[in-house]
Amino acid sequence: MGPHSVNAPIIFAKELTYSYPNQKTKALDGISLSANRGNILGLLGPNGGGKSTAFKILSTLMTPSSGSIEIAGIDLLKHPEKVRALLGVVFQFPALDKKLTVLENLIHQGHLYGMKGPSLLEKAESLLRRLDLWERRQDKTETLSGGLKRRLEITKCLLHSPKILILDEPTTGLDPLARREVWNLLHWLREKENITILVTTHLLEEADDCDEIAILNQGRVVCAGKPLELREGLGNDVVTIRVSRPTQLIEKITQRFNLIPNQLGNDIRMQPKDTVSFVGALLSDFSKDFDSLTVGKPTLEDLFITKTGHRFWKEIPSDAKGDAL
Repeated sequence: MGPHSVNAPIIFAKELTYSYPNQKTKALDGISLSANRGNILGLLGPNGGGKSTAFKILSTLMTPSSGSIEIAGIDLLKHPEKVRALLGVVFQFPALDKKLTVLENLIHQGHLYGMKGPSLLEKAESLLRRLDLWERRQDKTETLSGGLKRRLEITKCLLHSPKILILDEPTTGLDPLARREVWNLLHWLREKENITILVTTHLLEEADDCDEIAILNQGRVVCAGKPLELREGLGNDVVTIRVSRPTQLIEKITQRFNLIPNQLGNDIRMQPKDTVSFVGALLSDFSKDFDSLTVGKPTLEDLFITKTGHRFWKEIPSDAKGDAL
């Protein structure tokens, strides 16, 4: 299916590359992304992975070194002004005027899009009511909680009725309850307003809230798909044991069970065919050799480890940190 098909993704990016000045590695190294209409696509990755660079390109703030992008059938590189009219963009850092009221922030945002008069006030009231901010419309923005400020940021971006909402780390700095409220709002927008949403995140639990994800590492997409299907694709339960001297125990386990464990620091991770028998044998034969043992279903971090050979969080080389700025 090509990008011009009737059922084509509303976001279609192909082979995007980007290099920051004075850096040896590419911030984006040929990534391809797609999002279907009315879905939430999550770009998941550690700092330096490339997700914020992708956000800046897709929101028309930067031009890729190479590659192509179509948004709702429009070539973004040729007609960025047409694409901007379709986008609502929420940046990682607040873009609200704290001294203005909630309503005043919306009015000034509307002016930027050429909206004015009764129609602007009507649209602002409608959005504030639908997003549960109407009772706070006369409050100074600086008095709002972090979660309400983020809700207001999203409300601002809906004034011109965008088809696509793009958010960069929208829950940064929020407490767990406020993060949950933001995600409840995103799900509501997808279901009730049929808005396509693209969100960047470094939080594994948030990626599970997306319809589809693309996992980025060092400027490349290491895998993409539906979170549940990706996790289930890993197969069996993951058994993890923590030990002070992993090398010696790995040799013993390899000889005893004829499998090759994966060492990550002081952790030894394995996916045996028969979890119950394997754990029983470990406890019987090697319980004195390790400090703790855990068993769990494969997670997105397990997927990341399988695809990259290292944990989700690790030290990023200094020449690969452009994306984290």
